[in-house]
Amino acid sequence: MRILPLGAGQDVGRSCLLVTLGGKNIMFDCGMHMGFNDERRFPDFSYISKDGRYTEALDCIIISHFHLDHCGALPFFTEMCGYDGPIYMTHPTKAICPILLEDYRKITVERKGETNFFTSQNLKDCMKKVVTVNLHETHWQDDEIEIKAYYAGHVLGAAMFYVRVGTESIVYTGDYNMTPDRHLGSAWIDKCRPDVLVTESTYATTIRDSKRSRERDFLSKVYDCVTQGGKVIIPVFALGRAQELCILIETFWDRMGLKVPVYFSAGLTEKANNYYKLFINWTNQKIKDAYVHRNMFDFKHIKPWDRAYLDQPGPMVLFATPGMLHIGTSLEVFKKWAHERQNMIIMPGYCVAGTVGAKVLAGQKVIDIDNFTTVHVNLQVKNLSFSAHADAKGIMQLIRQCEPRNVVLVHGEKTKMGYLKSQVMKEFSIPCFDPANGESIDIETSRAIPVHLDAAFHRRLWEREQQAAGTPGENPTAALGGPATPHFPATTAAADPPVLKPLVDLTVDGLLVVDESGTEPPRLLDPKALPEDQAQIRPHALEFETRKRFGPESVLAKWTRRPPVAVPPSAGAGTSTTSTETESDSTRYRQSATDQVLQVIHNFLRENVQPARVLLNPANHTVVIETMAIQVEMPDEPNTVDLVMTWNYEDEDLASQVLASINRLA
Repeated sequence: MRILPLGAGQDVGRSCLLVTLGGKNIMFDCGMHMGFNDERRFPDFSYISKDGRYTEALDCIIISHFHLDHCGALPFFTEMCGYDGPIYMTHPTKAICPILLEDYRKITVERKGETNFFTSQNLKDCMKKVVTVNLHETHWQDDEIEIKAYYAGHVLGAAMFYVRVGTESIVYTGDYNMTPDRHLGSAWIDKCRPDVLVTESTYATTIRDSKRSRERDFLSKVYDCVTQGGKVIIPVFALGRAQELCILIETFWDRMGLKVPVYFSAGLTEKANNYYKLFINWTNQKIKDAYVHRNMFDFKHIKPWDRAYLDQPGPMVLFATPGMLHIGTSLEVFKKWAHERQNMIIMPGYCVAGTVGAKVLAGQKVIDIDNFTTVHVNLQVKNLSFSAHADAKGIMQLIRQCEPRNVVLVHGEKTKMGYLKSQVMKEFSIPCFDPANGESIDIETSRAIPVHLDAAFHRRLWEREQQAAGTPGENPTAALGGPATPHFPATTAAADPPVLKPLVDLTVDGLLVVDESGTEPPRLLDPKALPEDQAQIRPHALEFETRKRFGPESVLAKWTRRPPVAVPPSAGAGTSTTSTETESDSTRYRQSATDQVLQVIHNFLRENVQPARVLLNPANHTVVIETMAIQVEMPDEPNTVDLVMTWNYEDEDLASQVLASINRLA
C-alpha cells in the first residue's frame, strides 16, 4: 500500500491524501490552506497525474467533513482541473459544503477581486458528482472498493471512512473527537483491524482538562468582561464550535437573567442552525431527547449580527466567523475593537500558523493585517480550547479501539507528531509514520488467500475448539449455510449458564486443494471425509528461506579466543605473487573462514537453542537443527559470509528462536 500526502503532511491545513491499495487510487479529502493566498493554498495535484488526466488516475474521492481545510479545493479540482469521477460524503456534508464553499468564493472573488477561481456554477456542477453514504452502511464501487462510514463527532456529518480493496484495508479519520460535547456525540469505530490507520494529530501532545472546568472558566471570563462594560468577540467557524458555545451562552444567560445583547454573524451561522435542526439525528442523545419539547438551536437570547452594531456603545458578545481571523466579520470586528483595554477576545479553537488568529495567540501587540493595515492589540486575549479535535489521549484510545497494523499521522505539527509517533510505537509495538507533503511511504500488507471451507467441516472444527476450551455453545455456521442451533449441556435451575467463547482464530487441519488452471478458488477439505483415492494425495509442506550476510572477522573476534581470519598474503602490501598463487591463497582463506564460522555457529546454537539437537556437517558447510538447515556460503564479495537458512512451517517456533540467536551472534 502506498500513501502520499498532498497536504496536511507535517502541517495543519490543505488536507489531501492519495492512497493506493489493491491497485486502486483513492483521494481522501481535498482541502485548502488558510495560511496562503496564492497557488500554495491548494494541494499539488501534479503528483496524481503529470498530464492532467485525473479521472483516469483516480478511482474516487472521499470527503470526511465540510470544513474548508478538508473540502475547499474540491470545486477547483473537479471543474477546473477536470476530475469527473465519483465523490463520496455523508448527507449533512453534502448539504453544508456548498454553503461554506460559496461563502469562500464570494470573499475571495467578489471582495478580494481574485481571478482563476471556481464559479457558482462550478460549485453546482461539482455537487452533482457527489454520492452520499449513510453511517455503518457498506457501499461498493465497481464491486471492488468497499466503503463504510463511522461517526466522527467533530462537526455535523463528520465521518471516519473504512475502505477495503481485496485484502488491503485502511481507515481515514479526517478530524474527530473522542469526547462528547453539548451537541454532538463522541467518535466511534468497531474493531475493524485495518492494515493502516491514518489519523489526525492536531493536538498530538495535549491532554485537555475537564470540559466542565473549561466551560466554567469561559462563562466566568465573558461575565466579568460584560459586567465591566466591555465587548467580547469570540471567533468561531460557522458550524461546530459556534453551536456548542451558543448553547452554553444561551443556557447561562437564561439562568442568570442577563440582558446584555448576544449576536452571531448573520447568514452563515443562521443557515447552519437550520441544518442542525434538519439533521437532528446526527446530534447527541440529550439534544434528541429535548427536541420533543424544544429545539435547542432555537436561541431566544442570541440574535443575528448587523454591521450597524459595530459602533454601538455598551457591552455585548459576538460570535463571529471565521475562527482564525484571516478574513470576514471576525477580522473586521477585531480591527475595530482591538484598541480598547476593556474589550476581550476569546480564541476557542486552533489557528494555523500565518493567520491573524495565530499572531494574536502568540501575544503580538502590533499585527500587520496586510500591506496597508496595522492593528495595535490592547484588548484582553484569552485562549480556551473548545476545539473538537481529539487530544493525545483520544488518539491513543482510537488506536486501541480499531487495532490497526500500522499508523500514519497527518494534520499536525512536525515536532509534536514526532513525539506522538514514538509513544504509539512504544505502547502498541506497531510501525508509525509521519510523512511530509510530497513524501510517499510504502507499507507492506499481508496477502490473505480466500479458500472455500465446507460448512460441515467448519462445524466440526468449531465444536472441537469449544470442547478444548471447555465452553460448548451455539454453532455460528448459519452464514455458511448450516443451522445456528444452540447446544447447552443440561444444567440445574440454580447453575450458571455456560459462557460462550468468541473464536477470533480457528485452527484448521485440512487438505488444501488448488486448481492448477486458477479458475476455481482453493478448497480446504476434511481428510477424514474424502474418498479413499483422494485421501492418498501427498501433502506439500510450506518451506521458508532467508539469507543473512555479515563480516566473519568481527564474529570470530567477538566469539572465539583465536585471532581473526588473516587477510590472504596476496592482498598484503610489498609482495610479489603470480596469479596462481593469489587464487590459491584466496581459496585457502575462504575455506578457513567458512570452517571457523561454521564451528562458531554450531557451538553457539548448541548452548543457546534448547532442547533441539544441533548437528554439524563440515562437508556441506551446514548446521542442522531438526528440519532447519543453516548453510555457510562465502560470496565473491571480500570479507563477507552468507548464512542461508531454510525450514518448513512445522518448525516456525524453532526458526524464530534460531534467527534471534543468529542476530545476537552477528
